[in-house]
Amino acid sequence: MINIDSSLCTGCGACARVCPHRVIEVVERRAVLAAEDRCIECGACQLNCHDGAVAVTVGTGCVFAIAQEVWLQKGEAQGECGAEP
Repeated sequence: MINIDSSLCTGCGACARVCPHRVIEVVERRAVLAAEDRCIECGACQLNCHDGAVAVTVGTGCVFAIAQEVWLQKGEAQGECGAEP
């Protein structure tokens, strides 16, 4: 699960730049979740947010992303988190 505290966000865009699945966008100088369903909970956004506005709770996001590729036949499962199809 990913959460963005807009009161802490300065709109620097670091989180959006490092996200491998374009889950976050900067809108009106604040980070927003653009596609939460694509989040694999890798934590790159949290690690690069120097203001502490992004929090990632690791759960089953990665497993879900891999399974979703197979179940919905979006392509062959890559077998690793964050792999681009």
